[in-house]
Amino acid sequence: MKRRRWLKILGLALLAFVATVVVFHGRLVHAFGGASAYEPNEYATRLSATAKALVDAALSDLDADRIFDDHVHIPGLGADDSGCRVNPKMLSWAHPKSRVQFLVYADASRITDLNQGDRQYVERLVALARGMPKHGRLGLLAFDANYAPDGTLVEERTEMYTPNTWPIQIAREFPDIFTPIASVHPYRDDAALELARAAEGGAHIVKWLPNAMGIDPADPRCDAFYAEMVRLDMVLLSHAGTEHAVDAAEAQEFGNPLRLRRALDRGVKVIVAHCGSLGESTDLDDPAGAQADNFDLFLRLMDEPRYVGLAFGEISAMTQINRCGRPLEQLLARTDLHERLVNGSDYPLPAINVLFSTCKLARLGYITDDERALLNEIYDVNPLLFDLVLKRCLKHPERGTRFPASVFMVREGLQR
Repeated sequence: MKRRRWLKILGLALLAFVATVVVFHGRLVHAFGGASAYEPNEYATRLSATAKALVDAALSDLDADRIFDDHVHIPGLGADDSGCRVNPKMLSWAHPKSRVQFLVYADASRITDLNQGDRQYVERLVALARGMPKHGRLGLLAFDANYAPDGTLVEERTEMYTPNTWPIQIAREFPDIFTPIASVHPYRDDAALELARAAEGGAHIVKWLPNAMGIDPADPRCDAFYAEMVRLDMVLLSHAGTEHAVDAAEAQEFGNPLRLRRALDRGVKVIVAHCGSLGESTDLDDPAGAQADNFDLFLRLMDEPRYVGLAFGEISAMTQINRCGRPLEQLLARTDLHERLVNGSDYPLPAINVLFSTCKLARLGYITDDERALLNEIYDVNPLLFDLVLKRCLKHPERGTRFPASVFMVREGLQR
């Protein structure tokens, strides 16, 4: 009886929370989501001289023509003939978690009209980039659907879909800002053909989120795809570690960094997104099959001599509240790996207020209290600039080591 009563109380509390969000969702969503107060074009008038000096110092050793962000999402609903779509549950209060998540993303991206949302998203990105003293180029990520091992499209498990044609089109419209990054599921019947089309459209990198797309990177079915990637001189940017941003329930093991060995062993250059910095996976080197920290498995990959020149790490999301502990500290300390790290913003996540705590970063010793106040100023004007300047300010709490400028610029052989 007591258990039933608690379940009833929990259910009522959940209903109350959903009702509150429905009624007051605008203000609540903005507090959690895109809580920056001003517009990027207000940089000159809204930022203090001290904040501008911090920006100038952070960008001083970066070549404006070579700055590169390899992790910028470009989701959509299909407006403006984009071909994009999201899972219908994100548009329905019958699925409150997914619905709130969608509203937060939309607010952070400054989408006010879903009928024009795909173009508004692009316009916001253009404004953010052009509002930076130096912006380089942003890699726009396509996002393929979920497919079963037999090549069948699994629509109900497709959280979002952005066809390769959309980032290619936007990159052609704004070649000074964007470059396209493809996404092709290796189980598709037309995978090789679609890969070639993407390469012809200017894509050099292929993005996977195995946990959400249903891709096992260690599956022999991927071998022909890997061979085609090598032939086309394309690079794999693959999520590793536990995935929280999209629904990946029963496929989290596909995020095991060690499962990327199959691609590496076949000569594919692999960028491990987020450096595998969340969750645990099976240690494939342990006969007992024990669980191990994904970040430690990532480091094992990076420390294998045969993968030097093939395996790289990407630092997107590493400053978020759930990743800024040991993984960020170790990456700053491992200066031997710095020439194999690349930068990504994982936009729109830097624009989502609740994911970042400059207070925590200061408390852990990564930034000073003075830097914290100035970074908050920068966030209020331009969250994308905030992400870059924050990473340039980071230092190891004890050793004082920082990420070098090379992490934030085009790395030969990986990006173009």
